Amino acid sequence: MKRERTGLRVFALTGAVVATVLVLAACTTSATQQKPASPPAPPNNNGFQVAPDFQITVYQGEGFQPGQKVKLSDLLAQGKPVVLNMFAGRCPPCRLEMPDLQAANEEFKDDVLLFGLDVGPFTGLGSREDGRALLRELNVTYSTGTTFDGSIIRSYRVRGMPTTIFITPQGQIVQTWTGLLTKAKLIELVGNLRVASRTS
Repeated sequence: MKRERTGLRVFALTGAVVATVLVLAACTTSATQQKPASPPAPPNNNGFQVAPDFQITVYQGEGFQPGQKVKLSDLLAQGKPVVLNMFAGRCPPCRLEMPDLQAANEEFKDDVLLFGLDVGPFTGLGSREDGRALLRELNVTYSTGTTFDGSIIRSYRVRGMPTTIFITPQGQIVQTWTGLLTKAKLIELVGNLRVASRTS
């Protein structure tokens, strides 16, 4: 009887692990199933890819009105580096990293703009309402919004979720990070972005 209970526990644990792996795999692969038309922007003279411009509909953020339409170029025109974090409402790694992004933002928000971009509808990982619900649930206050331009999945070479793009005020992509970010790693990468922004 004891052996049978142990076997059931092992079976249940194995099933939970398999389910978790499948969910994480969905976050990684679903973003690559999109086939938007526009090609990635070519590199500029410094060898960095130029961040393609696109329209954003704002959810929330200091200095923004909900529903306001802005472009990425408008964000860059503020003169700060931009950390563009692509997330989705039903992406488990996105949910896990958001509290760390919130905490890190408190440390660098004066000179770097963190902007969360909900791309759930283009990755099969939730609707825009799912994205807004996740922000409310986790008390996220940094600037966020969404886009209706599905071509950004290809033009930004999104390979998995979440994807975070580090952009200088001049519009140069200096790094793309695929997967979960911790507070410490994000602060490290923001440091690199600051250096690149001064030298670009």
